[in-house]
Amino acid sequence: MWERIAGNWKEWKGRLRERWGKVTEDDWNVIAGRREQLIGRLQQRYGISEEEAARQVDEFERSGERVP
Repeated sequence: MWERIAGNWKEWKGRLRERWGKVTEDDWNVIAGRREQLIGRLQQRYGISEEEAARQVDEFERSGERVP
């Protein structure tokens, strides 16, 4: 699924922004569809472990959310 997110980054960015509101616009531009960058930014902004950030991203992927 992450390949779809990366491939349609502009469309997915809004959904991800809703889920993780503490991530800044500059962060989203740096992330630019890269899963590992998202995990790193979640760690920084939310003060969570890498494992927890990865778990949250995995949960988002499994949720089956669709681009509007």
